[in-house]
Amino acid sequence: MSVKSDSWIKKMAIDHEMISPFSSQQVREEKGKKVVSYGLSSYGYDIRVADEFKIFTNIHSKEIDPKEIKKDCFVEVKADNILVPPNSFALARTVEYFKIPRRVITLCVGKSTYARCGIIVNVTPFEPEWEGYVTLEISNTTPLPARIYANQGIAQVLFFESDQECEISYKDRSGKYQSQTGITLPSV
Repeated sequence: MSVKSDSWIKKMAIDHEMISPFSSQQVREEKGKKVVSYGLSSYGYDIRVADEFKIFTNIHSKEIDPKEIKKDCFVEVKADNILVPPNSFALARTVEYFKIPRRVITLCVGKSTYARCGIIVNVTPFEPEWEGYVTLEISNTTPLPARIYANQGIAQVLFFESDQECEISYKDRSGKYQSQTGITLPSV
C-alpha cells in the first residue's frame, strides 16, 4: 500500500470524478481575503466544510446514544460561520462529494490551523467504493466558543492505494452511510 501524490489525486479526480468539485491547487485567498486553505496538496486534498451544521445542545438534558440518537440534541444552522460552544461539538458535511475507487482507502485528519485553536476534526476513513458527502464531527476542546468558517478548509484527506483490490468493499456490503447527501446522524 502506498500514499498517493498530488499528480495521482488530480488524475483520479478528473478522470474518475473521485472528488467533486475539485480544486487543482491550494486556495489560500478568495476575493482578496485570506481563507483557511483547501484544495490539492502534496500528498492529499484539503476538504471544505459546507454551510450546513448541526450544533450539539443540551437544552433538553438528553444523553448521546449512538444506537438511538435524538434529533433534538442538535440545533440546525445554515450560515457562513458558526460558533461551537465550549467543550462541545458540531456535525457538518463537506462541500466535496467523494467516489472512492475499489483499491483505495483514505484517512481524514484535521488541519493544523484549527488544531492549534483546540478544534479537532475526528479521524475518518473513507473505505473502498464508498461514495457521498462526508459527515464531519468538529469538537471544540477549549473553554471558549470556537468559530468555524463555511466553504473553507477544515481537514485533509490522505489517499492510500493497495496493490490489490479488497475482497469486499463498502459498496459490496451495502454500507449504511453509502451515498449520503447531507449531515448523517449515527446509525446502528
